[in-house]
Amino acid sequence: MTIHKEGRKILVALLIIFVILNTGIYFNFSDTTFNISLISCLILFLIVLQFFRHPRVKTNVDRNLVYAPADGKVVVIEDTEEQEYLHERRKQVSIFMSPVKVHVNRSPVSGKVKYLKYHPGKYLVAWHPKSSTENERNSVVIEMENGLQILFRQIAGIMARRIKCYIQEGQNLLQGEEFGFIKFGSRVDVFLPVNSKIKVKINERTTAGKTVIAELIH
Repeated sequence: MTIHKEGRKILVALLIIFVILNTGIYFNFSDTTFNISLISCLILFLIVLQFFRHPRVKTNVDRNLVYAPADGKVVVIEDTEEQEYLHERRKQVSIFMSPVKVHVNRSPVSGKVKYLKYHPGKYLVAWHPKSSTENERNSVVIEMENGLQILFRQIAGIMARRIKCYIQEGQNLLQGEEFGFIKFGSRVDVFLPVNSKIKVKINERTTAGKTVIAELIH
């Protein structure tokens, strides 16, 4: 287990602030106040530390399976019209990432990045039906070896104001490989062929690169 690069500066800054704060409290307030402050700061630091943890994940690569791109909970499974790039009927699976979960995003399939586009936007709560098309978001399309294209979308939520994406168009991605990160609560949508066999249910917990969310029917 390591600390993600997105969190290192934040954790150092928090540590400095907490040391200065508690030093001031130690010399100017009662022992009870100091103890309460110290414990509160420690708990907060551990919460943020947990959020930025970067676990090692070994994905069993399988071109017939689609893995969860994020740690979280399945909040949407429905047929919808994907209008940004694919322009066709697709089966949408959406995963909500709570603020205390790991926020590393991993590729659900292997293939080449055919499309990549960042969209500025609103900060509706991540489970809002319009968050997929109106919030700040980043869309990625992977073309698999057999020509099948899978679109997945990082979506900022009411707290998540920073989407990070580390890939470029033309790059090859391996299933389970890290492609991005979203800070402090968010959502990831995956748009699958309508004949895909969904392997998860609403409210089911997922782990990025480990939980199978669908089987592709070739």
